[in-house]
Amino acid sequence: MSAPPIVFDLDGTLIDSAPDIHAAVARMLKAEGLEPLPLAEARGFIGNGVAVLVERVMAAVGLAPAEHPRLLARFQAEYDAAPSALTRVFDGAEAALTALGAAGHPLGVCSNKPEATSRAILADLGLLRHFCAIVGGDSLPVRKPHPGPLLEAFRLLGAETGLYVGDSEVDAETAEAAVTPLFLFTKGYRKAAIEAIPHHRAFDSHARLPALIAETTGVRT
Repeated sequence: MSAPPIVFDLDGTLIDSAPDIHAAVARMLKAEGLEPLPLAEARGFIGNGVAVLVERVMAAVGLAPAEHPRLLARFQAEYDAAPSALTRVFDGAEAALTALGAAGHPLGVCSNKPEATSRAILADLGLLRHFCAIVGGDSLPVRKPHPGPLLEAFRLLGAETGLYVGDSEVDAETAEAAVTPLFLFTKGYRKAAIEAIPHHRAFDSHARLPALIAETTGVRT
C-alpha cells in the first residue's frame, strides 16, 4: 500500500509563531505611537493571512483603513527581519515528521503566510528538509480556506489528494472544500470548541499523530 501525501498547516500546527507575530505587531504599533496589544489578542488574529491580520490589528486600535497598504508593508518588513527569534516547534512535531517521512509519506506545507517567509522560518527551525512542497499565501491568486492552495500542495507532491493536518476553523473549511480528511491539532490557534470544528481525527500531542495516520491509511510508521 502506497503512503498518501500529508500536507501540514504551519502556524499553530507545526510551530507556535504567535510570539514573533506579536512582537512584529508591537514594533509596527510603536512606530505609530501606539501601545502594543496583549499577546492573546494578537494570537486571535492569526490564521487568514498577513493582510487580514493587519486589518484586525488596525480595527482593534482604531487606525484608518486607508492606512492598510502602508502598515501591511511595515508589518511584513518588521516580521521578516526576525521571523523565528521567538518561534518554537511544537513538542514532538519534528519526530512525527521524521516518522511519517520514513513511512514513505511525501510531506508538504500549505500556509497563508507568504511562501518565502514560510521557507525561511522552516529553514531557521531545521524543518525545511522534511518537505518536498511549500505553498504559501502568495503562491496562488487565492488562499485558504479556498481549496486551491491545498490541492496545489498535493499536486506538487504528485497526487490529486491526501491528508491534511491543521489547527483551526480555516483549516477545517479548507479540508472540507478540498474533500480531504483533516487531522486537527487541538492546542493550536483555534477559536471554536473542538466538537464545533469538522475533522477526521483530533490530537493534542504530535507524538500521537503517526499512529492516528497509520490507523487511517494502514501504512505503518
